[in-house]
Amino acid sequence: MNNYQIDSLDRRIIEELQKDARKPFLDIARKCQVAGGTIHQRIEKLRERGIITGSKITINHKKLGYGVEVLLGIHLVNAKVVSKVVKKLEKFPEVVQSLYTTGNYALFVKIVTKDIDHFHNFLVKKLQAIEEIRSTESFICLETPIDRELQV
Repeated sequence: MNNYQIDSLDRRIIEELQKDARKPFLDIARKCQVAGGTIHQRIEKLRERGIITGSKITINHKKLGYGVEVLLGIHLVNAKVVSKVVKKLEKFPEVVQSLYTTGNYALFVKIVTKDIDHFHNFLVKKLQAIEEIRSTESFICLETPIDRELQV
């Protein structure tokens, strides 16, 4: 069950859904030259196996006034506090993604703020108030030249 082998039709379905998760099954069926019921069954099978885990829209945060993206490397006081820190980070709306990593940082966090003042406030008043965080290093994103889903 965990190592389900997808075939070329599954790949085409996934590719179509990655382009537009709201695309009607019949449109996908026409594109793949199969019956609409086949698409419905395949998508259900992909969901049951956890290959497809929902659908989402992408928001242009800059159009909403959030112009600063920051990747933040976090050093913790020790490895045992990771889950405690993640629970605290979940409460901050500025944190849109966190990654538990190997290497120099225990956590990498993606932050989205309105401007540099907002980020500075977040850093000083929220992030540095977490006692389990030893230190941080900030990387301001200038642009995102590649931002895509995995091609299957």
